[in-house]
Amino acid sequence: MMNQTEIGRFIAKCRKEKKMTQAQLAEKLNITDRAVSKWETGKSMPDSSIMLELCEILGITVNELLSAGEIDMESMESYEKKAEENLIALKRKEENSMTKNFMISILFSVTLLTGIMVCLICNIAISGNLTWSLIPVSSIVFAWVITFPGIILGKKGGIVSLISFSVFVIPYLFLLSRLIKVKEIFSIGAAMAVVSIVFLWMIAAVFNRIGRTGKWLAFGIVFLSAIPFMFIINGILSKMTAEPVLDLWDMLAVFILLILAFVSFIFHYAEKKGLRK
Repeated sequence: MMNQTEIGRFIAKCRKEKKMTQAQLAEKLNITDRAVSKWETGKSMPDSSIMLELCEILGITVNELLSAGEIDMESMESYEKKAEENLIALKRKEENSMTKNFMISILFSVTLLTGIMVCLICNIAISGNLTWSLIPVSSIVFAWVITFPGIILGKKGGIVSLISFSVFVIPYLFLLSRLIKVKEIFSIGAAMAVVSIVFLWMIAAVFNRIGRTGKWLAFGIVFLSAIPFMFIINGILSKMTAEPVLDLWDMLAVFILLILAFVSFIFHYAEKKGLRK
């Protein structure tokens, strides 16, 4: 069985032998210093997607990593047995994670399906046919389409959920406007949706590019970027509804976003300085 604490100590030992700091190792792997710190203290394990790269940097094999030390090559039988045990343990860990995500996704789906059934039954019982229930039902289905990939796929499901949102949000708004019979829901909502989609993809790009090595830096960039997007949304709303572009609450929001960005940059600076070892 794999011992996370022993593996963490072995990673720290190999890193120091290579004369690297946690920050330098993290930079090579495009992750955060904190992630390396968690490995070395036994709080977590390296993700399987970067394990080979980690071993290459440290000059060790995957078996040596998972065995928390160099393997005696004089005994090939012992080596092969240990390799098999390590691979089985790693596979079992990934399977347990997949099973957990699958069970949560099933529970989530059953809960939403129950909500749909309740809405339909109540609507038919009260009105004799389907009327108002189509509104919450369509919203529940939309929520399921957006969130289900993120739940069942875990970390890898975020982009799939974002793709689903980008594809289905405008058709959903069109359907909602027809059900409620208010055309402004689609005309205004679609404009807001397009801006929101662009902003969300920008966030995804920032965190994909910077988030692994500087989570707080990514947050700071996102908070700053939210300000021009807010002005764009307000400008669109002003043209479509004759509302003022800016009001007191908007100025307060800008002030809060600036503070959040400043704090995020401070945290990023402190993290980079404090975690270097």
